[in-house]
Amino acid sequence: MVKEAAINLEKMTAEIDLMENAAYVIIDGHLTKVTPKQFGEDTIIWKDGKVLDVIRSQRVRMSGQDVI
Repeated sequence: MVKEAAINLEKMTAEIDLMENAAYVIIDGHLTKVTPKQFGEDTIIWKDGKVLDVIRSQRVRMSGQDVI
């Protein structure tokens, strides 16, 4: 189950669950949760001190599949 972060707009703070695996990106006060994947890699692209893009790639382990 994905839980939302508790956000206090007055204080501009957020409370997150430390038992949940995730990464967070904050741009100009906006919180974006980057959810985990089974396998793969996430690359963060920065521009002028802010996150511009997150590139998500997925690795597939080859173990005799006919199609991937």
